Amino acid sequence: MEYLEGYEAYLVTEKKASSNTLSSYLRDVNQFVRWLEGEGLSPEQAAQPDVESYTKHLSSKGKSVATVTRSLASLKSFYTYMLGAGHVALNPARGIAPAKVERKLPQILTSKEVELFLEQPDPADAKGCRDKAMLELLYATGIRVSELISLDLAHLNLSAGFIRCPGRGKERIIPLYQTAVRALGDYVEHVRPQMVERPDTSALFVNMSGERMSRQGFWKIIKHYQEKAGIQKDITPHTLRHSFAAHLLENGADLRSIQEMLGHADISSTQIYAQLVNQKLKDVYNKAHPRA
Repeated sequence: MEYLEGYEAYLVTEKKASSNTLSSYLRDVNQFVRWLEGEGLSPEQAAQPDVESYTKHLSSKGKSVATVTRSLASLKSFYTYMLGAGHVALNPARGIAPAKVERKLPQILTSKEVELFLEQPDPADAKGCRDKAMLELLYATGIRVSELISLDLAHLNLSAGFIRCPGRGKERIIPLYQTAVRALGDYVEHVRPQMVERPDTSALFVNMSGERMSRQGFWKIIKHYQEKAGIQKDITPHTLRHSFAAHLLENGADLRSIQEMLGHADISSTQIYAQLVNQKLKDVYNKAHPRA
């Protein structure tokens, strides 16, 4: 359909959408168009009650509130494009309020669990040395996995003890603690030169084939060391990011500084960690206070 192609071009050129946003918005709109076809309607004919029916249909299929909310955002964006292109006179998704999303508190590791987890890679062999450098860097900086695997050698400044993280919108400078500097130094000096396929490879972290590490490859590394450590909590690549933020907050860092290091555009995203720490204090109080 030509308007779907037009919408894709609009997301790329006008909205500068990331590849993740692009794929999820297009997927949501395609699903909606297929549902409309089943109702005997085209996107131009859809009215507000149709969009409401569709969101109810998604909920009845067991879709989470977050998924329904994102689908609604995709449809609002799609119809903003349709309106601008003159295909429709009104935006039928406008004015429909998404259901309130109950934010779940992220799972974090205790400081002892982090230590146990980071001790698992064996730096004596090449793979272990690389893995230790990756995990130490992740816990040292709290960067996203997409940012970790996108890092180039040039983003690392070991002598000054920081990384430059390109991130979303603006570059962040994040300090590194000494253990992370040492782990990265060992990897960069002794292991990476043997691993890279071509000497001019810019990627900081590479897989055993000498190419840039992928998300899937890193996911497997995390799962391997979780099993090795015998930690029962489900550790994902994001768990170290959450743990980094919560541990900094517990030890007296202010929310603004943590927001800057995490690269959150809005401080409300960072405030979730304050809830986590308050919940922990409450648990400690209830266990320890004689009258609790």
